[in-house]
Amino acid sequence: MNKYKLEEEMKKQGISKEKMCSELGISRSAFYRKCKGKTQFTLEEIQAIVKLLKLDSPVDIFFADKVS
Repeated sequence: MNKYKLEEEMKKQGISKEKMCSELGISRSAFYRKCKGKTQFTLEEIQAIVKLLKLDSPVDIFFADKVS
């Protein structure tokens, strides 16, 4: 998980953490745990993020070497 890349993409698209949490249907604390690698994003959450951020591929963010 590369939380810095996720945050960069969110900024590019003008998506706040609050908006992302709302779209994913998770709490802000759950979002932070997932970004820090304490828990994992589900496949459905990853798909929703890819769609919301209009990403070509989730690989750079979700399948990076350990960065969190």
